[in-house]
Amino acid sequence: MFKYLIRKALSWTLIVFLATNLTYFLASWFLDPRSNYQGQRPPLSHEQITRLLEPYNLNPEVPVIERWWYWLTNVLLHWDWGRSPTGGSVNDQVSFRILVSAQLLLLATVLTIIIGVAIGVYTASRQYQRGDRIWQAISIITMNVHIVVASIAVVAVALKINTWAGTRVFYVTGAANPDVTGFFPQLIDYAQHLVLPTVSLIIVGYAGYHLTQRTLLLDNLNADYVRTARAKGLTRSQAIRRHALRTSIIPVATSVAFSIPGIFTGAVMTEKIFAWNGMGVYFLDTISKNDVHGVVAVAAFGAAMTAVSAMLADIFIVILDPRVRVS
Repeated sequence: MFKYLIRKALSWTLIVFLATNLTYFLASWFLDPRSNYQGQRPPLSHEQITRLLEPYNLNPEVPVIERWWYWLTNVLLHWDWGRSPTGGSVNDQVSFRILVSAQLLLLATVLTIIIGVAIGVYTASRQYQRGDRIWQAISIITMNVHIVVASIAVVAVALKINTWAGTRVFYVTGAANPDVTGFFPQLIDYAQHLVLPTVSLIIVGYAGYHLTQRTLLLDNLNADYVRTARAKGLTRSQAIRRHALRTSIIPVATSVAFSIPGIFTGAVMTEKIFAWNGMGVYFLDTISKNDVHGVVAVAAFGAAMTAVSAMLADIFIVILDPRVRVS
């Protein structure tokens, strides 16, 4: 297993390297950093803009091969991903925004998976009963609710609760209040900011795991190995938990692993609505500002997370499926 993971890591490292460098050339050809200085008052001349971009390795008059080599050596030797057209450090922005996205989305993702899988198991074990039909109706509705609509509804309820309580129980925007000091006050403040976006993400995200897990589990409930387990004396719930669920959860675990890149870059609307400056918002900002180095850094991070996801998916399959483990 260890040798297999080493081989996979090396192959994915090569893929990430090629994808990142290809992104650099594409971004250099299609993005124009000079647009950040055009239209200023008083206007800047072409020569002035060129001189401003020169220190950041963004001068479009320098051949792209030279700019790429300078950027690549800085990344490999100094882990310096460059500067934005206005001089900001890409390293500082990415390191800060990764943490913000992780704070916002990791808890929401974990809760979404747990709730979705739990409801899927519950409804599959009660096929066509009242609980199954009610949860299917709810999930079908929430699957078709846009994150903007869900967020507005959650914010409206939170504002009502704040009014009834006579104090601010939930914060609508921002990740934290910088004026709060002390461990427990900061923890409470963080929770007050985190609840609303987390609930919004769970509302629109759990249904996919629910319906997927329900369908997969129903395919295995009448399998021979489940009937054999029942014949040996296991109850229905024990047979589902020990045998049917373990097999049917493998595709769900794989999809969860490959959702890791989206955890950091996919919640653009949620970050915008609740004013969390994470990777999703940063990706949009880099494109709108023609930030070549920022776009490449986000693409490299996404490619690296995809590689990690692929390896985690393999590990999950080995852990859950004894046939793969033996082979």
